[in-house]
Amino acid sequence: MANPPRPGHMVFSFLFWQLFTAGPGCWILTHAAGGEWELLLKNIGITAIHMQLLHNDRVVIFDRTDFGKSNMSLPHGKCRHDPNDIVLPIDCTAHSVEYDVATNSIRALVVQTDVWCSSGAVMANGDLVQTGGYNDGERVARIFKPCSSCDWEEVPLGLAARRWYATNHILPDNRQIVIGGRGQFNYEFYPKSANARTVYTLPFLVQTNDPKIENNLYPFVFLHTDGNLFIFANNRAILFNYFKKFVVKTFPTIPGGDPRSYPSTGSAVMLPLNLQEPSIEVEVLVCGGAPDGSYTQASKRNFVRALKTCARIKITDPSPQWVMETMPLARVMGDMTLLPNGDVLIINGASAGTAGWELGRDPVLNPVLYKPHKRIGSRFKVMNPSTIPRMYHSTAILLRDGRVLVGGSNPHIDYKFTGVLYPTELRLEAFSPEYLDSGFSNLRPIIISPASQSKMGHGQGLTVRFSVTGTLNPDMVSVTMLSPSFTTHSFSMNQRLLVLKSGNVKNVEKSTFTISVTTPGSINLAPFGYYILFVVHQGIPSDGIWVQIH
Repeated sequence: MANPPRPGHMVFSFLFWQLFTAGPGCWILTHAAGGEWELLLKNIGITAIHMQLLHNDRVVIFDRTDFGKSNMSLPHGKCRHDPNDIVLPIDCTAHSVEYDVATNSIRALVVQTDVWCSSGAVMANGDLVQTGGYNDGERVARIFKPCSSCDWEEVPLGLAARRWYATNHILPDNRQIVIGGRGQFNYEFYPKSANARTVYTLPFLVQTNDPKIENNLYPFVFLHTDGNLFIFANNRAILFNYFKKFVVKTFPTIPGGDPRSYPSTGSAVMLPLNLQEPSIEVEVLVCGGAPDGSYTQASKRNFVRALKTCARIKITDPSPQWVMETMPLARVMGDMTLLPNGDVLIINGASAGTAGWELGRDPVLNPVLYKPHKRIGSRFKVMNPSTIPRMYHSTAILLRDGRVLVGGSNPHIDYKFTGVLYPTELRLEAFSPEYLDSGFSNLRPIIISPASQSKMGHGQGLTVRFSVTGTLNPDMVSVTMLSPSFTTHSFSMNQRLLVLKSGNVKNVEKSTFTISVTTPGSINLAPFGYYILFVVHQGIPSDGIWVQIH
């Protein structure tokens, strides 16, 4: 697959760089430029509240149908006729678009019912299934197939309960679990099996609900390696067996007790799973959010400083405890994006207030890099700033070439471009982490084989052939595999990075090498579906290739 072109960069001066190891399998780039920002498009027509990368290197983006007219007309005189729409029963503008990474262009899509504050996941066949929303969209399931002319298909009453601010996760049996949502202390599955109950209660969501504030919407959900689900809401978490419908383990409350879930919105990732280890450790990192009471204060126009802490927990420990860390910058409504080399990028958001209409203040323009394998106290590094505030309703996702696509920001109940503190944002930009600097080009691997879109099974041996023009350090090569996320409201659903078990690196000809790896051994490690595979050398990733576990 051809590599997508990169538009002209807003380049920040490159100072100097050096590489050094920090123990086996760890790579650290130091004294680099702090990343680069590039403006991709000045106007994509809508604000990017939800984003999902598909395996054709196109990104599906949507906001909501009841914002009023967007800045992009539907093609060929199309109009959306929806008598239930609370703003425009007849609307001839788009509220969903498809971004083509290769051509840096936008195609308008038609979404019929309201997708506001919804959720989704990509199925094993590559189709995006999005669920819920608002008003007439709250029980709708929608399917988007990755093809150049495809558009949204809607399944009315695809859900048993209304789902607004819910979380989806793909399961090993290729169903999605849909958890929570406003006023919903339960979960369900999509698609439905013929003889299953439709909705299952989840008392944990009742226990974590703060009256009149909630602080437990868009719960952070991760598939554990044992097949259970780690579910975090408000300030605490459980390990949940959704097959037998019981709580396996209750984790401690995060020290301090401050909320981390919507509207006191922090973010979370499951840290990379290292399959090279004989016993796989599973860790979750939760960063940012707002102190208890911040939502009430923001509603009174008193904008409390956001949380400056992260909490990290090893959920495979017999007696797991949260370990607290301090970020360089306080942040609420941030996004956390896993990078191919195992680092975490914390990006977007504000330093005061909460999520919600007009409730955030003081944008945080600098991303922060978090390096999980460094010693505590030295894991964070501040990156170069954007010039665009990304407040409530912003998003960030990883692209196959290693850039992070950044869009959105609309803290208003409709589109507002003038006369407000933070105007509705239609610009689309990309952040290039330090590893994409041209100074590292001689260390950057280029994958020769397998071909992109290759299919493979679990536990399968695989030889990856790649080239490096500079001097290769065979002890600092790894292969990672990433599941692209459905991202909205500061949480990247289904985001997952695996470091594959690998053998020795062999030099097969000049500047060309092979490494033998084994694909993940079970559906609990890697559910069926599409992943991006990278070769990483001294912390510098290749462009990825698409592979399908089937």
